[in-house]
Order: sequence, then structure tokens, then C-alpha cells
Amino acid sequence: MPRFYCDTPLAAGLTIALPDAVAHHLHVLRLLPGAELRLFNGDGAEYVARLDSVEKRRASASIKAQVARDVELPFEITLVQALPEASKMDWIIEKAVELGVAAIQPLTTQRCVVRLAGERAEKKLAHWRGVIVAASEQSGRNRLARIAPMEDFHAWTGQQSMHKRILLTPRAEKTVSVWARHQPPQALSLMIGPEGGFTLQEEDAAIASGALALSMGPRILRTETAGMAVVAALAALWGGL
Repeated sequence: MPRFYCDTPLAAGLTIALPDAVAHHLHVLRLLPGAELRLFNGDGAEYVARLDSVEKRRASASIKAQVARDVELPFEITLVQALPEASKMDWIIEKAVELGVAAIQPLTTQRCVVRLAGERAEKKLAHWRGVIVAASEQSGRNRLARIAPMEDFHAWTGQQSMHKRILLTPRAEKTVSVWARHQPPQALSLMIGPEGGFTLQEEDAAIASGALALSMGPRILRTETAGMAVVAALAALWGGL
């Protein structure tokens, strides 16, 4: 059943005008009035709706029922991702959302090749929100992962946090899986470096600020692989897969 995000209040009994982008998608799919849809707006619920009308740029639907459907991880992960090259960040965000990450914090670090600031950073942030919406539509999530504005590494590590911070580094002697087996499920922030990793100075600064250094074992993972591997491992150990 087609599933779409609608940034508007949803409730059984309402007839709503669907967003322009959704109307265009429905037109491309050649769906006809009477077709059933699934809608969500990020409030945690899913809504069954019937398509009433569809044109090239306009469509409306009647909401028939609210469905309680919770697919979130039983613990909250914030992916603190150093900005990678090219379009890798799109892929990282897409896969992180599919795996259940609750929030994403882009970081600028010493070894980051890409630098974003001002209007360019705002445009990129809006683009990433679109990636989150599309990944949520596809994966069945009814809550949108939050994405924070770009932050400098030292500014972010200097902030206090209620969440445990995990610094992924090949220097660490203890692995994520060994640590997690002896811990209850909990909210945490997962710090992933760029291509080339964090510098030694950055790692030392993070650890001095309270981060726990852990590794993924003997293999060195790429920046776009590391975070996904850790989230999947934690979900397997703590529940959520």
C-alpha cells in the first residue's frame, strides 16, 4: 500500500489536501480515486486513507482510521557523523533512518574534506530532511529522525549531554559488542569520524569530555559503514531487529 508523509494534522474522519509532492507521486503511479493509502505526520501513528481525487498537482484523501504501529528502537541512538566526501552523507542518513536512529548530528572535524557554512549549509540541511522523509516512508517509521545543524567538533564535545557518548576508534581495546553485552539498553550518542578518522587530539579531547572509546574489532570500517554496523549490532543485542 503506498505510504506518504504529510506535514499536517491527521485524524480519522478528516478530508485533507495532500502535499504537492505526494499528489505528483500519486499521478506518476497512476493511482485512481478509491485507492487506499497509508499516511503519517511524525506523531507516531499511521493513518489509513482513501484517495478521493488526483490530478497532476492536486490530490485529496479521506482518513478512515488511525493505526497504532510502533517500529522504533527501544533505545535512542544519536548518530554523530563527521561530514564525509561527496554524497556519502545522503547514504549514511538514509540507512541510519532505516535502522532506527533517532537523531543525526553532522560534525565538522579536522580531517573533513567537505566544509559547509551559511546558505550552503542550510540548503544541505533541508536536503537531508528530505532524505529522512523518503527513508521513513520506505521503512515504515512513523516518527521522523531529528537532524541538527552542522556543529564544530570541539564545540559539540564541549557541551554537556545526558546520553552516554561512544567514540568509535580502532585504538580502543574493548569492542562495542563486548561492552553492550554487559550494559542495559540505553540512550547514547555514537561518534563516527570522517575518511581518515578523528585525529589523536580529537579522540583525546572527546575521551577527556567523557566519551567511551570502543572499537568494532580487528577490521577498519569505512566511515559510511561504521555507524551502520554499530547500530545494527546494538539492535541485535538490545532488541529492535
